[in-house]
Amino acid sequence: MRNILAIYTKELKTYFNAPMAYIFLVIFAVVNGYFFTNTFFLFNQSNMRALFNIIPLVYLFFIPAVTMSLIAREKNVGTIEIVHTMPIKDGEFITGKFLAAFTLILVGLGTTLLHLITLMNVGMNIDYGAVLTGYLGLAMVGAVYTSVGTFSSSITDNQVVAFIIGLFIVLVFFLMDKMLIFVPASMAGIIQYLSVDYHFSNISRGVIDSRNLIYFASVIGFFLLMTARMLEIRKWR
Repeated sequence: MRNILAIYTKELKTYFNAPMAYIFLVIFAVVNGYFFTNTFFLFNQSNMRALFNIIPLVYLFFIPAVTMSLIAREKNVGTIEIVHTMPIKDGEFITGKFLAAFTLILVGLGTTLLHLITLMNVGMNIDYGAVLTGYLGLAMVGAVYTSVGTFSSSITDNQVVAFIIGLFIVLVFFLMDKMLIFVPASMAGIIQYLSVDYHFSNISRGVIDSRNLIYFASVIGFFLLMTARMLEIRKWR
């Protein structure tokens, strides 16, 4: 636990000691705010559902950008070799990196609470239960994409390549339930279940189903496990 905390703290400082974290947070807030205010001012109506629909799309580009340097940077500058000689397990190293990136995503998600406060101040009727589960769903989606980005960053020492790989994988997960008309009926159920957006939409309706939580936990665990395997392969080379 101490090693995880040390890596987590170091990675978080790396984010916030450089402009990257602040650029991410500002652009993330501006992009979400733009689409939210479009419906609020142009159509004189809005709700948190509009925001919940746009954030997963914003995630597709921002999370791979945040995670692309997690391990690829360590490989590029050679510090990954030093880490392998230290009394730190691969699982601790990966978990610390993952949690740091996920924390940044949660901070970005927290900036959208301003829109909830806006709706409260203008007297909109708000289903707080649905809002709570919606944010829970967004956090779970963010965690899945962060685990994908962590895995992508472990494949290569080139951050741009890591970004492209991460973007491709999260796009596949996002589009699965939207491409069902192109797959055989016998496969439709499986493809739909593998879709991140399918499970997010279930949670965002206000119902927390254990099957959705198990799905998110399983996908996160799978990609973090694959990341560990990639680091093991590098050791044997």
